[in-house]
Amino acid sequence: MVDIILKISMVIIVFSFLLVVIRFLRGNTVLDRVVALDVLTVSSIGLIVLLADSFGRVIYIDVSLVYAILSFIGVIVIAKYLEKSL
Repeated sequence: MVDIILKISMVIIVFSFLLVVIRFLRGNTVLDRVVALDVLTVSSIGLIVLLADSFGRVIYIDVSLVYAILSFIGVIVIAKYLEKSL
């Protein structure tokens, strides 16, 4: 039962990932693209965690935590740059 829920969750995340990629490519403003990039990183972090659980590898959860920290720092840097105060 848990495996089925994990697979359904992965499909939903991949589908949302594809929708956000479309939004990223067709974004009207830079802010739309920054938000889409942030959503892409959050989706990929969720996918990494689900894959870690399905493969039974705990190290992937550490990788996703590092990726989340780097993503957060990256979004902050981009926001500061767009605000022109970097």
